[in-house]
Amino acid sequence: MAHSDGNDVARLAARDAAQAARVLNDVRNATLSGQRAPVPPRPVIEASWGRMLRSGVDPDHDVRADPLGRDEIERRRQDSPLRHVLPVLREGLLSVADVAQHIMVVADGDGRVLWREGSSPVLRKADGTGFEPGADWGEGAVGTNGVGTAAVTRRPVQVFASEHFVRALAPWTCTGAPITDPRDGRLIGVVDISGPLETMHPATLAWVDAVAKLAEARLRELHLNSLERLRAVAAPVLAKLGGQALAVDTDGWTAAVTGMPYTGRVALPASLPPGRTLLPALGPCTVEPLPGGWLIRIADVPAPARTTRVVVDVSHPRRWSVTVSGDASSWTHELSARHAELLYLLALHRTGRTAAELAADMFGDPARTVTVRAEMSRVRRYLGAFLEHRPYRFCDAAEVELLPPADPLDLLPHSVAPAVVRARGGGAPGGPGGEPPPDPPGGSRLALPLVPRPGV
Repeated sequence: MAHSDGNDVARLAARDAAQAARVLNDVRNATLSGQRAPVPPRPVIEASWGRMLRSGVDPDHDVRADPLGRDEIERRRQDSPLRHVLPVLREGLLSVADVAQHIMVVADGDGRVLWREGSSPVLRKADGTGFEPGADWGEGAVGTNGVGTAAVTRRPVQVFASEHFVRALAPWTCTGAPITDPRDGRLIGVVDISGPLETMHPATLAWVDAVAKLAEARLRELHLNSLERLRAVAAPVLAKLGGQALAVDTDGWTAAVTGMPYTGRVALPASLPPGRTLLPALGPCTVEPLPGGWLIRIADVPAPARTTRVVVDVSHPRRWSVTVSGDASSWTHELSARHAELLYLLALHRTGRTAAELAADMFGDPARTVTVRAEMSRVRRYLGAFLEHRPYRFCDAAEVELLPPADPLDLLPHSVAPAVVRARGGGAPGGPGGEPPPDPPGGSRLALPLVPRPGV
């Protein structure tokens, strides 16, 4: 039986949807029963199935969480940055989706469906599976799927037929791509195209991923525009001030400074009331509100005692943070996927890691020091007072605590960094440094028999 690499799942589905469904069903049944599958599941699917088995999701029963009420759906829509890029998503996906009998689904970072549009017949079918506004389509609720799995892996993912963990979803194929906030790298949602298996095309994955990137570019443009508006408001105020001061938006991004070197971003606490406060990167300050941000005036007094406790929390599958606390203050910063990897490694290796060692840990290539130094420069924007370099490490005065997940297999599930894979107990051959070789976009590495139609 011949096998081929690449997008074989998509190509087989395009040639013969029924044959693809049968092969994938055999793979699923064998793998979940602990038997040898006719071909191995794709790594992205196998890893997701492993998470589902460990978390107790029942593959043979369609158990759904109660959907959100109308008021809560509307509240989440208004709070979500995704509302600003709906026109981009609609323009990029809906015209084709409706013709091709697909639907477009936009979910938030928790996997809750906020918007759903597209082919009317497919929308009616989706109602029967609970794929509706307010529904929870996170992995922990409905198993492996284009929304929940893309949110966990932080990569575009296509889930064909019986690659869905829950059997009731086997008639569907979902293609989802994560959308992250360009301001902080935080996952804000997933855009997904779903429909019957026979309507899917091999190019669907690249198409959805490209539209998700267009949405992120639009969010980046909107953020730069908001900083320009804040700069216009803050410039005349700063011109009248003596001493050191800066204007930042509500996320800490700098619009303008006076009397001090420019810094791209200042770490702000989750709650920042006006008045006197202590910011770890700046010391004692006075904070005043501005339209769309804050005016921060740095006090001309000695800095208080240094904050000494740092907690790196990677215990959750999708959200990670660093908390710095001490006698004078406490603040928490939510980490991007890449920064979660870096701080996990530094918390693990208290004596420090050189740039080359971190490059090997993260990429399996000790030569990629430029990338490591660039990322560490970004980390230092909010954690600089507590980091040393040559080698990179937490300062000796900091008491560092690392909070890992209860099960090592759930450590940073999005990550393919060799050091993280080893910590999970992995180390499959094929990738540098012992990591499993990363999938092409969406993880389409399953080798399936390409069975042509009769006469082809």
